[in-house]
Amino acid sequence: MAPASLTPTLPVTHPTTVPTFLTAEWRKLIMAQYAIDPALLTPYLPSGLELDLYQNAANPAADPTCFVSLVGFLFTRVRLKGVAIPFHTHFEEVNLRFYVKRNLPDGTHRRGVVFISEIVPKLAITLAARALYGEAYSTASTRHTWTTAPTSFDVRYDWKHRGHWQTVSVQASAHPEPIAPDSLEEFITEHYWGYTKRRNGGTGEYGVAHPRWQVYPLHSSHVAADFGSLYGPAFANLTRRAPDHVLLAEGSPIAIRSGSHFRA
Repeated sequence: MAPASLTPTLPVTHPTTVPTFLTAEWRKLIMAQYAIDPALLTPYLPSGLELDLYQNAANPAADPTCFVSLVGFLFTRVRLKGVAIPFHTHFEEVNLRFYVKRNLPDGTHRRGVVFISEIVPKLAITLAARALYGEAYSTASTRHTWTTAPTSFDVRYDWKHRGHWQTVSVQASAHPEPIAPDSLEEFITEHYWGYTKRRNGGTGEYGVAHPRWQVYPLHSSHVAADFGSLYGPAFANLTRRAPDHVLLAEGSPIAIRSGSHFRA
């Protein structure tokens, strides 16, 4: 079961009565945001969903922005239905994701993410995620470093693609702070649903429960990744671009609920 401390911080629409499939901790999440043309994401959008665009609360007259995020983090203390699987409880993950929402008949909506790619170093994780959730997992060598100093904190994730190491890294202040309401940090981190395209034309849905995160103020960031080779020609121009926004979240314990399916 999910830790009891998760329950008070779940959004109202989160399925707290749905059985927990996996518990873990997601720690030190680097999330690099790139504004892109929404049309590039149409091929990846599962049925019954629409893109969730960011509206800057400080500038409501500005056009909403469509973001994809390159995310690197440590996946640790993994338990599958309460059981630790030997040699599969501690590993890095790097993913590319975008933001969606599902409008429900009662007028509410569920805000979630769709993964274009998820890279882990464990083949068994890849096979299980593909089979159970239809997620776009693949397997590659990964590594990470966390370096703490009195006034700074350096975090770096590397993953190997076609014989070359790719990197996302940040230098941050040593202490995390609460996320400001209505901020881009809040938008990026407060999506509690995962969605996947299913082979039968339907859409898979699962909930992810976690407390509201804290973020570290950043001093600098660096991304060195071949987006075109990793994710396809539609994303190739991101290789030469600096991210529009980067954050480092502390993370927390998380609980992934058992999934369901629907048709639009």
